[in-house]
Amino acid sequence: MNLTITPTQLQGSITPPPSKSQAHRLIIAAALAEGTSRLSNVAFSQDIEATLSCMEELGAAVDRQGNTLVITGLGAGPMSPLRRLAHPRLDCGESGSTLRFLIPVALAVRGGGSFTGRGRLMERPQQPYFDLFDQKDISYEARERELAVTGLLTPGAYTLPGNVSSQFVTGLLYALPLLAGDSVIRLTTELESADYVAMTRDALKRFGVAVTWPEPRAFHIPGGQRYTPCDTAVEADWSQAAFWYAAAGMGSPVEVRGMDPRSIQGDRVFVDWARMLRGEPLTGGLSASVPILGKGGTAPTEPVSGGRSAVSIDVSHAPDLVPPLAALGALTPHTDLYIKNAARLRIKESDRLSSVTAALTAMGADVTELADGLIIRGQPTLAGGCVVDSCNDHRIAMMSAIAATRCAAPVTLLGADCVAKSYPDFWEDYAALGGIITKSEGSP
Repeated sequence: MNLTITPTQLQGSITPPPSKSQAHRLIIAAALAEGTSRLSNVAFSQDIEATLSCMEELGAAVDRQGNTLVITGLGAGPMSPLRRLAHPRLDCGESGSTLRFLIPVALAVRGGGSFTGRGRLMERPQQPYFDLFDQKDISYEARERELAVTGLLTPGAYTLPGNVSSQFVTGLLYALPLLAGDSVIRLTTELESADYVAMTRDALKRFGVAVTWPEPRAFHIPGGQRYTPCDTAVEADWSQAAFWYAAAGMGSPVEVRGMDPRSIQGDRVFVDWARMLRGEPLTGGLSASVPILGKGGTAPTEPVSGGRSAVSIDVSHAPDLVPPLAALGALTPHTDLYIKNAARLRIKESDRLSSVTAALTAMGADVTELADGLIIRGQPTLAGGCVVDSCNDHRIAMMSAIAATRCAAPVTLLGADCVAKSYPDFWEDYAALGGIITKSEGSP
């Protein structure tokens, strides 16, 4: 589906959808439990559907009651009879979280499985797992569209880098408590996206699983644990809220409701990043675990002159926020934004450093793409009057829609239906806030 967006201010109040990141984690924990759990406030995006399908394939039962899930867990444990069942086939869609979270889980409860996916999913690197599997005598075969793994995880030490993706750590944190003995995860580098691992530990705690983090690069996981049922709710999603906060920062009178400023979600830091771009003092608390370099001439641009200022932001702990941050930076006048430590964005649904640059540049923004970041020179408005390819990336589509509100001429967005991956109701919410969109199935 292609859309033409006519520039106009958005206005009104909006409650973002439930957190996809938290829902993944709670669903997996509930599906591993011995008994029945109720998860309320669930949004059924394509990624969440993939996780639900995979957990059913592993042996859990799922009953949908509106936006509530009643999940009867598979009772996974050291002696689970599910280990004797057939090799499962797990379709992860385009969800990197589903794939990386469930590779160790499938090994722990079913002795492996065959994983498939679509889009760029099976191109995403899995080398940290492969290195561990070589050490643990677990067989694996990576084909063009499928990854097959076979074997049983054993208790012990698991060493992997912390600066590739925290998803590898999360996958092991779900699986290792099910083993008969104790294990430790040791990181060879500093853990990036640490707040996502904090979300994992929070989900494990809710379902009765203990994991300790006594030192920055080591997690201790007692073995022989059981997941216990839990009734809980999914919070509103800070990563999706960031797009509406970006719209507000561009001048649209949008009120974002339903957000918990004390949330465990690390993406809540977007509020502080927006304040930085406006030159406002930080309120404290939101960005405590995310490195921010702050105001000053630290961006590698031409010397700041003519009343311009520079903001440099390390996004390594919250890389999903780069699209809304880039849009806001492109439309913050008299400010140069340097986004750094973002190389991992090249292995997302698209190469996001390239696709962010292409989309915003097409609209008239001043964006320079670096090997691991972006330099964006903010301006009052963008020209628009262009065609933008969403690159089958939900966050590029939403970024483009928000930036289009400040264009001088309409913007045509190709493949706009890709928002269904994480935010199926995005266009309905956009229109409810006054956004003007015209749909067409064919080429513009």
